[in-house]
Amino acid sequence: MSTPKSISPFELRQRIRRGEHTGNTSGYCPGYVQGNLAILPKAYADEFLMFCQLNPKPCPIIGLSSRPGEYRLPDLGQDVDIRTDVPRYRVFANGEVQTEVTDIKEYWQDDMVAFLLGCSFSFEEALIADGIEIRNITEGVNVPMYRTNIPCRSAGRFSSTTVVSMRPMKTADAIRAIQICSRFPSVHGAPLHFGNPAEIGIRDINAPEFGDPVTINEGEVPVFWACGVTPQVAIEAAKPPICITHAGGHMLVTDLSNSRMAIL
Repeated sequence: MSTPKSISPFELRQRIRRGEHTGNTSGYCPGYVQGNLAILPKAYADEFLMFCQLNPKPCPIIGLSSRPGEYRLPDLGQDVDIRTDVPRYRVFANGEVQTEVTDIKEYWQDDMVAFLLGCSFSFEEALIADGIEIRNITEGVNVPMYRTNIPCRSAGRFSSTTVVSMRPMKTADAIRAIQICSRFPSVHGAPLHFGNPAEIGIRDINAPEFGDPVTINEGEVPVFWACGVTPQVAIEAAKPPICITHAGGHMLVTDLSNSRMAIL
């Protein structure tokens, strides 16, 4: 069954819960915040929370369970059930992906804590509204993402360097993007770097570690934002006995408006 992209976040979540939508959520419910998901046992959750607080650019928290075992997140939307309302989940054991599923009820534990982290979809919408092209959207691919030499601050068992996403732009558009994205600290904020990729440890701009390569035209510079893949890399390093995340591009769509994420 096809799903129109302009439906409400509540209706999309209901269709996901019924198994009628299992694809990615890019472009769905324009104007509403989508989030990256991380679910951890309580024994790891406190350290992960600290890691996110110490590294707010790649790990901006926009919601979390009110207590261990709580899978309802009412602050994020009507009738949100984190066990069923994401189209596709990844289940990790000891830092390694074991399977991908569309429902995690059988994996849910009473000590689990869910975190929802801000996603670049929010600021991409603001850039497009200002007339700035987003190349990965134009080319219909996932945004390219790279490991860098930019260190994150460690917290207990969680440590990582920063993963960045890249969007090529003309210099004037890059400067405008910095101005626009500075208004969105809850969804990664302003870019970390633009220009020479080698300065942040990227060896080959055409070979992203995550996502897909995109065309960089003559006269354009690569612009790099802190990326929500960073906490997943930190989780892999911490090797919790179980962890659940969203699969790439398969986000939780909330009832929060993108405009609410902006500092006016």
